[in-house]
Amino acid sequence: MGGTAVLVMELQRGVVGDLTKFPELVAVCEKRDLVANAGLVLDAARSRGIPVIQCTAAFRADRAGSHTDNCPFIAGLLRDPGHMLEGTPAVDVLPELLGPGDLESRRYHGFSPFTGTALDMTLRSLGVTRVVAVGLSLNLGIPGLALEAVNLGYRVTVVSDAVAGVPDEYGQAVLKHTIGLLATRVRAADLARELRGTPT
Repeated sequence: MGGTAVLVMELQRGVVGDLTKFPELVAVCEKRDLVANAGLVLDAARSRGIPVIQCTAAFRADRAGSHTDNCPFIAGLLRDPGHMLEGTPAVDVLPELLGPGDLESRRYHGFSPFTGTALDMTLRSLGVTRVVAVGLSLNLGIPGLALEAVNLGYRVTVVSDAVAGVPDEYGQAVLKHTIGLLATRVRAADLARELRGTPT
């Protein structure tokens, strides 16, 4: 599977784990078995030496590098001075989804893992031409990832049962009507078989 990397978008303790402030998002993830499905893909990728990159988000305590006045959602989040602070457990990747060889690409600004980070350069240095996306959310992060990746020339695959948005019906509409225009959609079990080279 040369040329493929898996991008894990914001599957962090403060987003969908034990330190979350987004119970509605957690409920949708549980309904869709998102963490288990993402784990299936990650295990398959690691078994074949396919890079896994944890795309995480955090804020500095002084908010340097994070605009607070150009986006209502981020401005709202940052009213809580403790939200997703660098160096706190909230920014940690869910332990069950973190592998010892995983790479990390952290951002402090915006919603795309490519903006203001070295992710594109990292992928190119690894010879990656196709990115596989799992994680959150279908409201902002996954569409941002897919659109930026396509603009940069990557082929994109989104794992349909390892992504979610709120409300659930809206997330599924985005998956169909927006992601479907940008990326190949595939279920976790089918992709895991592909990554492992197992016949269907």
